[in-house]
Amino acid sequence: MSDSQGIVEVSGRELQGPGVVFCPNPKMALWSNHPRVFIDVASTGEGKCPYCGTVYKLKSGEKVALH
Repeated sequence: MSDSQGIVEVSGRELQGPGVVFCPNPKMALWSNHPRVFIDVASTGEGKCPYCGTVYKLKSGEKVALH
Protein backbone atom coordinates (compact mmCIF):
# COMPACT_ATOMS: atom_id res chain seq x y z
CA MET A 1 0.00 0.00 0.00
CA SER A 2 1.17 3.51 -0.62
CA ASP A 3 1.83 6.01 2.16
CA SER A 4 -1.31 7.96 1.29
CA GLN A 5 -4.32 7.08 -0.82
CA GLY A 6 -5.64 10.63 -0.65
CA ILE A 7 -8.25 12.57 1.24
CA VAL A 8 -11.90 11.55 1.40
CA GLU A 9 -14.35 14.21 2.57
CA VAL A 10 -17.42 12.82 4.33
CA SER A 11 -20.69 14.36 5.43
CA GLY A 12 -22.40 13.71 8.74
CA ARG A 13 -24.88 11.42 6.96
CA GLU A 14 -22.07 9.15 5.77
CA LEU A 15 -20.81 8.35 9.24
CA GLN A 16 -21.22 4.79 10.47
CA GLY A 17 -22.26 4.97 14.09
CA PRO A 18 -21.18 7.68 16.51
CA GLY A 19 -18.75 9.73 14.45
CA VAL A 20 -16.83 7.01 12.63
CA VAL A 21 -16.22 5.94 9.04
CA PHE A 22 -14.85 2.63 7.85
CA CYS A 23 -11.98 1.87 5.52
CA PRO A 24 -11.77 0.50 2.93
CA ASN A 25 -14.77 2.44 1.72
CA PRO A 26 -17.17 1.12 -0.94
CA LYS A 27 -15.62 3.31 -3.66
CA MET A 28 -12.15 1.77 -3.34
CA ALA A 29 -10.92 -0.74 -5.89
CA LEU A 30 -11.27 -4.39 -4.88
CA TRP A 31 -7.53 -5.03 -5.26
CA SER A 32 -6.75 -2.44 -2.57
CA ASN A 33 -8.85 -4.07 0.16
CA HIS A 34 -7.45 -4.55 3.63
CA PRO A 35 -9.13 -5.54 6.91
CA ARG A 36 -12.00 -3.18 7.76
CA VAL A 37 -11.14 -0.59 10.36
CA PHE A 38 -13.33 2.05 11.94
CA ILE A 39 -11.85 5.54 12.06
CA ASP A 40 -12.98 8.26 14.45
CA VAL A 41 -13.54 11.56 12.64
CA ALA A 42 -15.79 13.18 15.25
CA SER A 43 -13.08 13.99 17.80
CA THR A 44 -10.78 16.10 15.63
CA GLY A 45 -12.63 16.37 12.31
CA GLU A 46 -10.37 13.86 10.58
CA GLY A 47 -8.71 10.49 10.91
CA LYS A 48 -6.20 8.38 8.99
CA CYS A 49 -6.39 4.72 8.04
CA PRO A 50 -3.48 2.79 9.58
CA TYR A 51 -3.38 0.36 6.63
CA CYS A 52 -3.53 2.48 3.48
CA GLY A 53 -3.02 6.03 4.75
CA THR A 54 -6.30 7.41 3.43
CA VAL A 55 -7.34 10.49 5.37
CA TYR A 56 -11.04 10.92 6.12
CA LYS A 57 -12.17 14.49 6.86
CA LEU A 58 -15.53 15.96 7.72
CA LYS A 59 -16.72 18.35 5.03
CA SER A 60 -16.46 22.00 5.95
CA GLY A 61 -19.31 23.08 8.22
CA GLU A 62 -20.45 19.53 9.04
CA LYS A 63 -21.53 18.83 12.58
CA VAL A 64 -21.54 15.43 14.28
CA ALA A 65 -24.20 14.69 16.86
CA LEU A 66 -22.71 12.30 19.39
CA HIS A 67 -25.16 10.49 21.66
